[in-house]
Amino acid sequence: MTEIPASESTSGPTSGPATDVPVAFQDSGYRAAVVDLLGAIAYGEISAFERLAEDAKLSPTLADKLALGKMATIQFNHVEPLIARIADLGSEPMEAMAPFVKPFDAFHAKTAPSNWLEGLAKAYVGDGLASDFYREVAAFLDADTRNLIVTSLADSGHASFVVERVREAIAADGRVAGPLALWGRRLMGEALSQAQRVVAERDSLAALLAGGVDRPGLDLVALGRMFNRLTENHANRMAELGLAS
Repeated sequence: MTEIPASESTSGPTSGPATDVPVAFQDSGYRAAVVDLLGAIAYGEISAFERLAEDAKLSPTLADKLALGKMATIQFNHVEPLIARIADLGSEPMEAMAPFVKPFDAFHAKTAPSNWLEGLAKAYVGDGLASDFYREVAAFLDADTRNLIVTSLADSGHASFVVERVREAIAADGRVAGPLALWGRRLMGEALSQAQRVVAERDSLAALLAGGVDRPGLDLVALGRMFNRLTENHANRMAELGLAS
């Protein structure tokens, strides 16, 4: 992987924060790619917030409802730094997020959980897969942008709540494991299809996955390794839940 150096800037050592910009941002293609990625993640966080708030209605107890509400709040709190970064790069945040509204909403419509356990599995497996994908792309970015993205994707400790609740349910009734495993596989397939569609429609993101905006073609071998890593991480999460992948 080729990493964009963050320490190089377009100005001298006496420049202030407003002009101290990594050299990479002189490239309009790179800037567009970063804005696209930040727009995708920002709307992803908004849609995750909406989904978790809706899924909280399926909670069997008040404590569970509160836990999902906290998870939703964490997702929403990630949005402001992302849209602030988009604005700092000279783009309008609503316009940056707009191309991703339809694909994200379509994904959530196709994967709407029918019960509490499906909602938990989606929060853990689906969101985990999306986070892995964005971290893979962020590896090609300048350090400041990469750190912002990694921070916005932080789990903040709620994964342990999901794992505990799903494992408890399986221990209480082993019959729920089979349907949940099938649900996890469906989430995997839908999430990968969505990621591929988004990248195919956004040339700037495709360029990043090619190893950087300065590379002429997509490295299919590297791309294959990336999707293998996503698949392996998915299998690990399913195992954490006590489910077969």
